[in-house]
Amino acid sequence: MAMAKYDLTPRIAPNLDRHLVFPLLEFTQERELYPNDQILKAKIELLNNTNMVDYAMDIHKSLYHTEDVPQDMVDRRVEVVARLKSLEEAAAPLVTFLQNPSAVQELRADKQYNLQMLNDRYQIGPEQIEALYQYAKFQFECGNYSGAADYLYQYRALCTNAERSLSALWGKLAAEILMQNWEIALEELNRLKEIIDSKNFASSLNQVQSRIWLMHWSLFIFFNHDNGRTQIIDLFNQDKYLNAIQTNAPHLLRYLATAFIVNKKRRPQFKEFIKVIQQEQHSFADPITEFLACVYVNFDFDGAQKKMKECEDVILNDPFLGKRVEESNYTVVPLKDEFLENARLFIFETYCRIHERIDMGVLAEKLNLNYEDAERWILNLIRTSKLDAKIDTQTGTVVMEPNHPNVYEQLIDHTKGLSGRTYKLVNQLLEHSQAQTAR
Repeated sequence: MAMAKYDLTPRIAPNLDRHLVFPLLEFTQERELYPNDQILKAKIELLNNTNMVDYAMDIHKSLYHTEDVPQDMVDRRVEVVARLKSLEEAAAPLVTFLQNPSAVQELRADKQYNLQMLNDRYQIGPEQIEALYQYAKFQFECGNYSGAADYLYQYRALCTNAERSLSALWGKLAAEILMQNWEIALEELNRLKEIIDSKNFASSLNQVQSRIWLMHWSLFIFFNHDNGRTQIIDLFNQDKYLNAIQTNAPHLLRYLATAFIVNKKRRPQFKEFIKVIQQEQHSFADPITEFLACVYVNFDFDGAQKKMKECEDVILNDPFLGKRVEESNYTVVPLKDEFLENARLFIFETYCRIHERIDMGVLAEKLNLNYEDAERWILNLIRTSKLDAKIDTQTGTVVMEPNHPNVYEQLIDHTKGLSGRTYKLVNQLLEHSQAQTAR
């Protein structure tokens, strides 16, 4: 339970649909981060505002070691069953139509045509379409995520109300996440991002909040999807999303930092991210971000070595980072192993930049390895051309080859950086100009 101090569930949960919180509670319960009774009470509290009454009854029995349940739960179950039957009857005409393949073929891309056709030929009007939305929402609250996803998809094909359609898309995304349909969930996530980025919100704060919700929900997808560790960088590292993280959700830096550490494809963006770590190191403390600060900001290699152990514990006890391999779609090594391997490489690369000759014993200590393992690890780096150095076995040192910077490469790098900053500045000016015009 000592690891509870690093648990981000209390920060993440308020930004999730309550159904998405259940997997996090299951994980913390399995890892024993909190007393079991505390987690069971949290589950019951979450269930109070859903229609999953049977599940709430089961947890109550487990928590209080009894077969009896409170009368209010019994009454609530009766209400849920009655309401479900009522909504089912109200949505029945449209559900029957949607279950008829030949009838569905009459639908077109033109929503107005569809509404007129449904009304003229099948006597299905706005009331039945609204009933489908309510029925889908109720199914979701009952825990029938498959049925909810299907009905919400069909509802959005007929809905002409932009706000309702957006609400249905959030519900569809939650349902796909809970069913672990990661490919479909990613499609819905991208669809939702497009709407959030292009929609005219009542205030900029509402848009920022929507981006924060989207990033929290995306954690389920990105740490389960095969290409998620790259895509989380592509999303979180965008200026508007990174600004939202820094101002409203700095705890998300843990996940962006982890993605950068295990992802070798995004090294050019990594330098800019280190500047963010430097800016935020006093406002958000997390072993993973502190590790990067030790290596790249403070050059505190002893501190980095100590942080590596804390990082390992954090990853194992984080619901997004610490899944068992057999529970994910990954066919590669666990994230923890990738993280530690690359973390050692980060320490080594940075340490080598400021030393020409390094004692193997000292280096082994910095890498948290014994002497023989450190020697094998460095030899492997040399063989795979990841390190321009040689080992002097007589003195027990690693000798770095001189690496003279290429003037032309430096010029290209600076030009790229200037181009990127210019692009950002132009975008900011355009946005400001559009905002002034709108007023």
